[in-house]
Amino acid sequence: MNQITALSVAPDLELDSPEALEAQLRHIGATRYHNLHPFHGLLHGGKLNKGQVQAWALNRYFYQSTIPLKDAVVISRFRDRATRIEWRHRISDHDGDIGSEGGIERWLKLTTGLGLDPDYVESTEGILPATRFAVEAYVHFVRDRTPLEAIASSLTELFAPNLHQERIAGMLEHYDFISPEVMTYFSRRLDQATRDADFALDYVKTHARTPEERRLVCNALIFKTNVLWVQLDALHHAYVGGHIPPGAFVPEAT
Repeated sequence: MNQITALSVAPDLELDSPEALEAQLRHIGATRYHNLHPFHGLLHGGKLNKGQVQAWALNRYFYQSTIPLKDAVVISRFRDRATRIEWRHRISDHDGDIGSEGGIERWLKLTTGLGLDPDYVESTEGILPATRFAVEAYVHFVRDRTPLEAIASSLTELFAPNLHQERIAGMLEHYDFISPEVMTYFSRRLDQATRDADFALDYVKTHARTPEERRLVCNALIFKTNVLWVQLDALHHAYVGGHIPPGAFVPEAT
């Protein structure tokens, strides 16, 4: 595989077919997905204390709660009714529906189970500045770039199920303050992420018809891996390195 910079695939990369595109997308995931970040190694290996796990769950809530907003923006980019219909279940997956629980509620079960006040979590007042900047950049990306790139940026879901399985197993094994009941967000996403990734991958392989369009798809995925990676950089710097910025959540143990 050709070299990938922090922003893009190499300009001379040959992307002359849908199969070449898929191969490059999977290479990006294998080398840049945030399962490779050292913070995840600490989290899943039982190397964090409860306060550090709280900080992770609190900050990740902002990402989770923004996904329906992002997906509403994606829907607004399409005149094609079939694409809108296909995409809109992603909103209810996270928001839930009347009488049904969604991913945001499941994430609040996790933060509440970790001892965080739900009102504080939902206020997002304690999250790291880098978390807010990265997540808002994701919303801006799907609003400002092409609809093809907007869909392509969701392709990190190709790699999410393996991470969820690793997280469920590792956190249940290593933390006595984690129970299966608070991990339902991840178990539910095993099926949802696979379904969503299958649609998005088929969409970009079908609609990215030129090498340049395929390059845009690859670069959109690189952007999204950066959105995820930088959030863990910030968590590691603040809660492992001990450089918590003013006003951010401070665990009791600290």
